[in-house]
Order: sequence, then structure tokens, then C-alpha cells
Amino acid sequence: MSQEAWSSGGSRHEADDTSDKLYTPEDFAAYAARRETRDGGAGGREPMTYGDPLTDPLPGAVQPVQAPTAPTSPPPAYRPSTPPPAAPPPAYRPPVDPPVVAAAPPQPPAHALASPTTAPATDPEPDGDVRRFMSATDFLDRRDAEQEHGPATWGWRGTVRRWSGGLITPRMGPDELAYEVDRATIQRDFDGPRTIAFINPKGGAAKTTGVLAAGFTFGTVRGGGVVAWDNNETRGTLGIRGTRSTHRNTTRELLEDLERFTDVYQSRIGDLGAFVRSQGDAHFDVLASDERPDVTGTIRASDFDSVHKLLERFYRVILIDTGNNMRAENWLAAAGAADLLVVTSTVREDTGYSGLWMLDALQDAGYQDLKHKTVTVLSDPSANVDAKLAADLVDVYQQRTRGVYRVPYDPALVAGSVVPYAQLSANTRRQWLKACAGMAAAL
Repeated sequence: MSQEAWSSGGSRHEADDTSDKLYTPEDFAAYAARRETRDGGAGGREPMTYGDPLTDPLPGAVQPVQAPTAPTSPPPAYRPSTPPPAAPPPAYRPPVDPPVVAAAPPQPPAHALASPTTAPATDPEPDGDVRRFMSATDFLDRRDAEQEHGPATWGWRGTVRRWSGGLITPRMGPDELAYEVDRATIQRDFDGPRTIAFINPKGGAAKTTGVLAAGFTFGTVRGGGVVAWDNNETRGTLGIRGTRSTHRNTTRELLEDLERFTDVYQSRIGDLGAFVRSQGDAHFDVLASDERPDVTGTIRASDFDSVHKLLERFYRVILIDTGNNMRAENWLAAAGAADLLVVTSTVREDTGYSGLWMLDALQDAGYQDLKHKTVTVLSDPSANVDAKLAADLVDVYQQRTRGVYRVPYDPALVAGSVVPYAQLSANTRRQWLKACAGMAAAL
């Protein structure tokens, strides 16, 4: 913009040309005096104030109508300039005041007459603040809690659904619903690796069979991350009852080559595959005990600790098959390191007595809270068992442990060879699912 155009529109300065002028203090004082005179004095311009954006009303919002306030003091008395006449004129009639009608209070808008919506009560946060909305985590937790199981697939309910082509979808019955609950319990997340030791100092108490059946159940339901470890101090049978492998390495070879796993950043679970035996579709691994006939040494407590720490790095559930000598170092180390003890027994008086004697010995040795740290699995050794003896064993073990689970007799396990997981009866799988759900709940 040119100097003429600027001057024609009203210059900010009275001087025609200020580009090269040097101002003196007197000039600045005169300019300040003119500004002060134009703005009405020093207090003429009020400083800019800023409101609170959270509490102040929005611009253009309708403000509530307030009733007029009564004056706090009477108005000053009126004094006329001329005195009033002594008496009214003859024809004067005083005016009659109209009746005083109280002014009606202002009515609120129509939309304001509706009753306000009461906000739902909210729980205070731990720090005292009130939560005003549902968080994303709360939303997902509520959706997960409200999720229902699908339509029935078992029994007559499943038959009706299939015959109707899905037009009729009955809900699950109690047995099928309990089955789904047990699976969900086994699939629960743990905050670290968990160790379960199967114990009974008597041979033939179904410890090895129980470890393999539990490994199959945990492995298939959880989808892996399970290892069954034969912690026999000399030679056990877990390796020959599990699925064979292309190698014959056992715990003894793993101890001899343990240095390759000392570096936690370089060792891998794939390297451990040279010592464990995969069980295929059962989705768990087996670490066998020593199988060489020329070895005379035994597994010590320090050996157990080294192998146990290694397995905890690569597996979430560790199932330990123990030997029959509860005075052995590795047996005591397994009982001490276990998060849960599983007393296995058949429905026989001698094996039942052996398990109870072991619990007495552990309690006398100072093991605390055995009842809440132990469950019992009773297996039927034949198709026909003594019902009175079975009831007595269930009763006494319920007093000593947190739960007792009965497992039926299964002909597929009689041969004593590799456990045919696919040939296990539906009832055997169902009862082992219940037992493993009880173990998972105890963890």
C-alpha cells in the first residue's frame, strides 16, 4: 500500500513520513498522552479476560431467565421544587388505583419442562475419581461374560437340531455344558510355568498311565506347551509307554549336554527336540528316563533342579512321573518343586493304603497345606471293582485332598505298550477331562 492510500484511510501516526524519522522521548510521551486521551483515560480500556472453556456457557447459548431481584434499600424520597397546595381543588377526585396483579414468573421453555434423565450411578475409581464412561476393556469383558455357548450337539437335543436342518436349535444340556466348562478351565492362562507331580510309592498305582493320559488331555485341549518327564532315579517306563522317536536320548544325555542351554539368548526349543520325544497328535512331548543298561548312577536333587529349570523355560505345563522311592533325592526335589501333587491309585486296598501312608509321611516331614495342594485320581483296575472299597477310598481321600476323580477301566490300556490315544473310550477321555480340569483349577 502507498503512503497516500495509507494517509487517506487514516494514518496511525500524525506524521506524513515516519520511515526515516528518529523519535525522541518527548515524542513518545506525547504519543502516549494522545492515546490515553482517545481511550478515555488510563482506566478506559479494560484488559482482555479469558473464561473457563469447561464451565463457562457456550457462545450463543440460551441463558436461564432469572427472576428480578427486590431492591435492597428504598429509593430516595422525592422532594418537589414547589410546595403542594393546602387543599385540593373543589372538583378534584383522587384517582382510583387499579388492582395490583402479581407478575407471573417466567415460564421455562417447553423442552425444559420434561424431567431430566438421571445419569446412572457410577462407582468411584481407586483414586477417588468417578468413572463417567465404560472403558474399552470393560466393554470387551462384558461381551465375553455375556457370550453364550452354541447350540446343542449331544443327545436328543443335537439330534433335533440335525433333523430340523438347524431350524430348531436347542441349548446345550447340563452334561455338554459341563464339558465345555471343563475345557475352558484347562485352557485358562497361567502367570508362569506350572509343575504337576504324580506320586505314589507303590508300583502299579497308575502313575505312568496317568501322566500320559494327562499329557494327552492337556496337550490336545491347550494346543501344546506340555511335557511329560520321567523323573525316575534309575529307569522308568514312560519312554516305552509313549510314542517312539527317531532318537534314544533321555534325561541322562540331556544332563551330559546341558551346557549348550546355559545361554538363555542362544538356546532354542528346537535344540531340545534332540532329547524329547514328540507324541504327534497328542500335542505334548516326553522326556524319558535313563534307558542304558550300563549306567549305574542315579539322578540327584541338583540334576533335577537343572533339568526342571530348563523345562520351565520352554513349556507351560510340566507333568512329572516319579519313582517308587520317596526317600530318593530327586523324588523329594520333585515333591518340593511341584505346584500340585496328584496321588494316583487303583481301586485296591494296598495301593490306596500306600497313597495314604505317603501323605502321612509328607505331613510329618513338614509339608504344609497338603489338602489344598493335592488331588486324587482313582483308576478302576478291571471292569468289575469292589463298590464298597471304592466308596471307602473316595471318602478317605476326600478328607485328605481337595478332590477325588474316578477314572474307568479301559481295555486299550491293558497291554502295557504304547498308549493308543485314539483308541481311548469316550468315557475315559471325559473322566480325564474332568480330572485335568480339577488340576487346572487347583493351579
